[in-house]
Amino acid sequence: MPYRYGFMWDPTYVLVLIGALVSLVASARVKTTYHKYAKVRSMTNMTGAQAAQRILNNAGIYDVRVQHVAGSLTDHYNPKNKTLNLSDDVYGATSVAAIGVAAHECGHAIQHQQGYSPLNIRSALVPVANFGSAAAWPLIILGIIFGGAGSTLCQVGIVFFSAAVLFQLVTLPVEFNASSRAVRILGDIGILSQQELPYTKKVLKAAAFTYVASAAAAILQLLRLLILFGGRNRD
Repeated sequence: MPYRYGFMWDPTYVLVLIGALVSLVASARVKTTYHKYAKVRSMTNMTGAQAAQRILNNAGIYDVRVQHVAGSLTDHYNPKNKTLNLSDDVYGATSVAAIGVAAHECGHAIQHQQGYSPLNIRSALVPVANFGSAAAWPLIILGIIFGGAGSTLCQVGIVFFSAAVLFQLVTLPVEFNASSRAVRILGDIGILSQQELPYTKKVLKAAAFTYVASAAAAILQLLRLLILFGGRNRD
């Protein structure tokens, strides 16, 4: 089927809008949930940084540096330089929300230490996913210009975009596992009480939903590309 819609509106944009809406809901949910439980101070009065250091030491990890990073909820673990980066909202905060986020990032550090397979796969996919997401649309546009919607270039672009979608899917078990580790460890070593753990679970569950939303949006975008450009070109 010839490409009929050009770059104007076409019915498949509904898929993009659905993905965008799901992502917006997920983002709003995690912010609302975090700020709610950021007002609940932990009984131990530990900061996110202190909790992270204790968790790492308890796991026998002494070569990961806990450090502050600017921004709101920009927390992440960097396996390349072994740094656990905690944001303004987490590093010096003593709330159950901050401790939960810090523990989640420690979960990634523990995954790295133990050679957790999904994390290794995700790390290997990073350059492929980055290249695929950057190259997909230029290839598709060139394919439309020079060969039509079903051209080889368009289909190669879809394959490249699929690599980015695969990265999103592999991310899900990595994030879920880090959160489950975090909750278990926080209870096991007494950083949070049994009364506080449900609050932290809600924060981490809301955060996990953002990854689900991102994966869903990527899948819907891929479906749109397949509908528009995945068929064989016809004159």
